[in-house]
Amino acid sequence: MQLSYSRRVAAGGVLAALTFAGVGALTATPAYAAATAEVSAIHGIPGTPVDVYLNGEKTLDNFAPGEVAGPLSLAAGVYDIALTEPGEPVANAFLTVDDAEVLGGTNISMAAHLDASGQPTLTSFVNDTSKVDVGKSRLIARHIAAAPAMDVRAGGTSVFTNLTNSNEAKADMEAGTITADAVLAGTETVTIGPADLELSEGTATIVYAFGSADAGTLEVVAQTITGLHSTPSGVPSGSGGLAGTGASTWWYLLAGAGALLLVGGRARVATARRNSR
Repeated sequence: MQLSYSRRVAAGGVLAALTFAGVGALTATPAYAAATAEVSAIHGIPGTPVDVYLNGEKTLDNFAPGEVAGPLSLAAGVYDIALTEPGEPVANAFLTVDDAEVLGGTNISMAAHLDASGQPTLTSFVNDTSKVDVGKSRLIARHIAAAPAMDVRAGGTSVFTNLTNSNEAKADMEAGTITADAVLAGTETVTIGPADLELSEGTATIVYAFGSADAGTLEVVAQTITGLHSTPSGVPSGSGGLAGTGASTWWYLLAGAGALLLVGGRARVATARRNSR
């Protein structure tokens, strides 16, 4: 079974458009689907297209950096995950995660990215699909870049502070347009932005910063989860989402839930290994 994915959308400037055409929508996992999990993949390793294998079966072919794939409904259970260079066998995987437990009834985003030292790793985030109040929108920032800690601001006021690699921060706020930027933690030194970000009512906008600050490859990719309205006006729709280089959503820094928090709780064991060639 193959997972479909969208191509990233490049935008001019350090930030570009997250809420526009390039950004798709993920549907919140319905309560009746407790035996399955909705899983999306985010590719945040710059310059490295990959094939993705689940339990030895190729699920994504030539998956490019800055792309978001899914969601794919996976049966609850334990999975071995492997990333290879395009066309390479599983035996030559440069990043593997063994016995990753996927819990039913969850909505997950698995991000392949660089850790703080610049090495490939995999972080799995359990997405918050709880309802938001009427007139509200949820913003989730995830830092999956080899880059320093950052503060994220809206209208010049810090909303998320000291975000570091493989960590996340989230907040429910009034739906509408905010002007956002990112600064080095504890300073006024702007790293990204400012840029306007449209937060739609009844949605969760998830923005990821990936790449390497030292190599000058920092980019932004995003997902949107719909159907979080507190009233019947919310209609789940869409599948998979993405935005590319410097997205117009406030973003560059985002965070993640622990080094491999696969589906439900705190991750299982992630093992990264590079090809010797």
